Amino acid sequence: MKFLRQGLVTALVLGFLWALVIAVTVSVAMSFSIGESFRPALAGCLLYGVAAGLVGLFFKARAALITIVIAIAVVLAYTPVSPVIFAADNSPVHQLITALLLGASTGIPLRNILHDVYPGLLTRHSFEDAIIRFLTGFGYIVFTAIVLIPFYVMIMTSLKSQQALLQNPLDFSVDFSNGWLLFRSYIELFRDFNFGSYLWTSFYISVLTVLITLVFSVPGAYAVARLRFRGSAAFSRTILLIYMVPMIVLALPIYIAFSMIGLRNTISGIVLIYPVTTIPVALYMLQGYFRGLPVEVEEAGLMDGLTRLQVIRKITLPLALPALVSVGLYVFMIAWNEFLLAFMLLDDPVKFTLTRGVTMLNTSEIPRQHLMAGAVIATIPIMVLFLTLERFMTKGLTAGSVKG
Repeated sequence: MKFLRQGLVTALVLGFLWALVIAVTVSVAMSFSIGESFRPALAGCLLYGVAAGLVGLFFKARAALITIVIAIAVVLAYTPVSPVIFAADNSPVHQLITALLLGASTGIPLRNILHDVYPGLLTRHSFEDAIIRFLTGFGYIVFTAIVLIPFYVMIMTSLKSQQALLQNPLDFSVDFSNGWLLFRSYIELFRDFNFGSYLWTSFYISVLTVLITLVFSVPGAYAVARLRFRGSAAFSRTILLIYMVPMIVLALPIYIAFSMIGLRNTISGIVLIYPVTTIPVALYMLQGYFRGLPVEVEEAGLMDGLTRLQVIRKITLPLALPALVSVGLYVFMIAWNEFLLAFMLLDDPVKFTLTRGVTMLNTSEIPRQHLMAGAVIATIPIMVLFLTLERFMTKGLTAGSVKG
């Protein structure tokens, strides 16, 4: 263990590992961006990482600049020790971009990772801090890649022409010289596949689901959190039991029941069944928040002559607004992205929700870029809504978690 805690060893190991992570990331990014082959080289990453680690250890103030210079030298020279390998006839501009990305993404973070590392035996605190900073940076890269790469592939595929897609399905670069023709897949979806109707149907179904869920879950959660009645504790603990039964198990009974009572292939049937899946989680989330609100405020309202319903309307609900927004947003996302029930209950294309409409595109007769365009259309609205109201969701989810 003391050997690993030597500052020189720590710098060399972390330098190599970080250079390998960055080389893989840059290779994937460049391959997806320009459609040419880039791949990391283990030997090159080893030598480049060792050099970057030594620079970060002994030249902390100028570590980023020196590392960028080293990266430019080994990449542009196309030596066998280059951490990123590409075709010899690759554009010099692409080579320079690769070198700059490699150098900056290695030098700047590695300088911070090795901030408290010095030659000689490190203290346990300094050693662990360096490891934690490395793992944190690695986690950020992996998480970002997991989120961005599928979304990037989805968008780029939706912008490609059928000829380009058939010529090289793995080329995710796009020719932007086509102008507005890049968006022909989106135009055709709204013009020929009725996607405007799908968007509107999903929107008002999701809004109705939110309203119905809040109407039932707010009084239920308040009763569990504030009122004392027989079975309240058992009810509180078993609210989420419905999620122990997979929805696929309930699919056939729901289909048979809705067919018998005439609710299959109707919007009213969807609006009726969606809240059944969202009310339990809304009850669970809201009861925790209501328990965190100060009881004294409500008792003061009761002493002033307000009824229990007036206390809820004038005191509790305004205080619980962040929780209501977060629960409403969460329920909206569940309803917007729901697929199984819509696929099972809806047969008429006029009544399709957005997720059901996207599934209709997954056939051999419809170009693949139309399916990707449909997925983008389904993703963008909910992403914008989440990013807009994210602060309310965070506040609402955490405010009821600690009592004081």
